[in-house]
Amino acid sequence: MRDRASSGAKGARCYGDAPSRLRGRSHEPSANGMDSTLPAVAEELLKEIKKAYQETSQVPDDLLLGLKFIFGPSAVPALDLVDQRSVTRVRSPSGRTAYQVLGSSGKLYTCYSSCHFCTCPAFGFTVLQKSESLLCKHILAVYLSQAMGACQELTVSEEQLMSILLAEEEDEG
Repeated sequence: MRDRASSGAKGARCYGDAPSRLRGRSHEPSANGMDSTLPAVAEELLKEIKKAYQETSQVPDDLLLGLKFIFGPSAVPALDLVDQRSVTRVRSPSGRTAYQVLGSSGKLYTCYSSCHFCTCPAFGFTVLQKSESLLCKHILAVYLSQAMGACQELTVSEEQLMSILLAEEEDEG
């Protein structure tokens, strides 16, 4: 596996050339419904990614393939969002936390890792309505950023956090 230092490519990804290695591999997403937690196999995969990344600063091919298998078409775009450092953990002094992900469209989405929820339309349609996917690319990018220590950090006041959350609510209604 290539690493950042040996890849030689400008803008090399911290996980090698994972998106290019995963593109073109087919996967039929599971139609399983979601509980309040991810399926055990998905949780275990994310733990393994974190462990491997802490040890080698890379994600091995077998784990990337597992990511593609479990999360289907969300895997490559989520890795791209991590590479672009598009995930920000927003934390208030009380410890309340939400994540904001700058999507590929340039829109900012709010994600809640504690309940596996994202405010993007794809989450509402593909995950909640059709049950075609476990997660959207934004919430998967949150989990991958956590595993790889790639989250931007932003501390805000309680009022600012409330404003962020209410702005999402206004966008919805």
